[in-house]
Amino acid sequence: MKLLGFERRRKAMYDHIVLPVDGSDEATAAAGHGLALAATFDATVSVLHVVERRALRITATNDERTRLRSRGEAIVDEVSGLAADAQSVTTDVAEGTPADRIAAHAVDRDADLIVVGRQGATGLGKRFLGGVTERLLGRSATPVLVVPGADAAADADYSRILFPTDGSDAAPPATHHSAALARVSGAAVHVLNVVDLQAAGGVFNAGGLDPEFVDRLERRGHDAVGAVADELGETAPDVEVHTAVERATPRGSVAARVRDYVDTAGVDLVVMGASGRSNRNRQLLGSVASTVLRTVDVPVLVVPPAS
Repeated sequence: MKLLGFERRRKAMYDHIVLPVDGSDEATAAAGHGLALAATFDATVSVLHVVERRALRITATNDERTRLRSRGEAIVDEVSGLAADAQSVTTDVAEGTPADRIAAHAVDRDADLIVVGRQGATGLGKRFLGGVTERLLGRSATPVLVVPGADAAADADYSRILFPTDGSDAAPPATHHSAALARVSGAAVHVLNVVDLQAAGGVFNAGGLDPEFVDRLERRGHDAVGAVADELGETAPDVEVHTAVERATPRGSVAARVRDYVDTAGVDLVVMGASGRSNRNRQLLGSVASTVLRTVDVPVLVVPPAS
């Protein structure tokens, strides 16, 4: 299948979705959200549980190993039971390092999307940093939708989608996903650029930058959101598009401004492009994307390059 004239590797339609689960309320809620999204796109679904290698290492008997796998099978069966009667759902229990196995499973199944909870059974979710979800974001060549909290909406009914952009090469793939989701859900897309004057001018120049320099930064911001809006207009002319260029507050950050926009505009979904550099995992740590992922209360879709 093709979408908007793009070849399959660039399409933003979801034919197969992977739902990793660990038995936690958060993972189950994320899986419910993923099942709803799969129903919207008429996608097939893989429900996956990974028995952690470190858990297997401390087992003393074959019976203990069997119980670990049996628990995993019960978890995936419970989630598959949430699917609608017409949905095509398969289940699998794998062994290994969760982030690596999830990423590999998505590639093996030629999946278009992975849907995960922001926190899981390990308790690392409140910190987020160092958890399975973040490691997955650093390894996955497949787009990852991160769903926050056990109270996440069971539907995927988006009315406002926010696409923050800095004009980098990460924008085009994320633009395609924003267009596809907006067209299917009937959502409006808000394209936002946040001008970070402190980062641009250094902490000692913050608030005292030359007006022409500030104007130049804001023009670049308008160029960035304008390029995305033009692309959306060409590929999804029926989608309502809003653009905004705002400044980060002197004591705030780009991520904080994005979070404020989510709250004030009533955004239901954030779509962000990931870096294409080889040290993407380290870049995500401490980056705008990482902070947004930890702090907003709506799902965030992270789109890697060439997705």
